Amino acid sequence: MGEFTARIGNKTCIDVNNVVKFYGRNIALNGLSFSIPCGQRYALIGPNGSGKSTTLKLLVGLLTPDEGTVAIDGTNPTTSEAKKLIGYLPEDASPYNTLSVRENLEYIGTLRQVPDLGERIDELLFEMNLTEYEKAKVSKLSRGNRQKLAVALAVIHDPDILLLDEPLNYLDIPTQEQTISIFERLKATVLVSTHIMSIAERLTNGAIVISRGRTIWNGTMEELKELGDPSEAIEKVVMRLMTGAVQTH
Repeated sequence: MGEFTARIGNKTCIDVNNVVKFYGRNIALNGLSFSIPCGQRYALIGPNGSGKSTTLKLLVGLLTPDEGTVAIDGTNPTTSEAKKLIGYLPEDASPYNTLSVRENLEYIGTLRQVPDLGERIDELLFEMNLTEYEKAKVSKLSRGNRQKLAVALAVIHDPDILLLDEPLNYLDIPTQEQTISIFERLKATVLVSTHIMSIAERLTNGAIVISRGRTIWNGTMEELKELGDPSEAIEKVVMRLMTGAVQTH
């Protein structure tokens, strides 16, 4: 267990309370509420347009709620205290195109005050199979290699709270496995936004199912599976949850 999670025990690390968020006249979140205890790993599951990415942007402080509150370790996500705890991988992440792979890591690592930064960069370059590209400009990289770099930038400071939006996009199978291994070693509180259940099952042990900007189910992956027949694919259970066809307790 990491120093942070050991220090705070079973405290809530991620809290979303009755959040409403509009984009113009369109409502993206409509009273969304959930909390995640420190050290736990949850998937935020929902169809396209259900508010998953908006929720992560609120938690990382890129957006502010129109109503309700969000908190990281009990503090506003826009504070420097909260930002120090967070690692964030947005969907379709875009590292600095005019910098090289190593320069991106040096810049973010310096901002994050990573100790022994050179060694940490070498470690991540090796683990993400980016060593041969370390001097290449990001603009010259393939989409898969840009995603590898984005993963490295999200975890360079060993964050205590990790917010991931479709983290395995564009990665080949060997790199997916290596990325999962890196996430697991962090021992962080994790929230993964995805609509792909196989990714949710690999990366997390809990699920928050949302639809139309509201939480419709919250529990463990095992409890989610138990909502269906033993032979039923978990995707079908989630689909029926979203359409109101599953009886929950």
